[in-house]
Amino acid sequence: MFIKTGDKVRVMRGKDAGKEGTVTKILKNKDRVIVEGVNMIKKHVKPSTTNPNGGVIDTEAGIHVSNVMLLDPKDGKPSRIGKSVVDGKRVRVAKKSGSALDD
Repeated sequence: MFIKTGDKVRVMRGKDAGKEGTVTKILKNKDRVIVEGVNMIKKHVKPSTTNPNGGVIDTEAGIHVSNVMLLDPKDGKPSRIGKSVVDGKRVRVAKKSGSALDD
């Protein structure tokens, strides 16, 4: 998977198409990512110590990794990702500008 936690992505398909956010979690075995503020769902929760009243809360659900694209660090537009060797290390490179994504 070419996306890592903390990457800025744009949703390309689905009900939230066009929204941008930061990847907060990766669900590798399901090929899904959780993006901050995207794909919000209502979840019914029982009362617990952290939420004593229970009720309905808004939370982010996973979105398939094929429906998001990384944002190019130079211009902030979506770009495909390639891999390249820089100083003996493999890094992710934006195809649009050629800039490295990994520091």
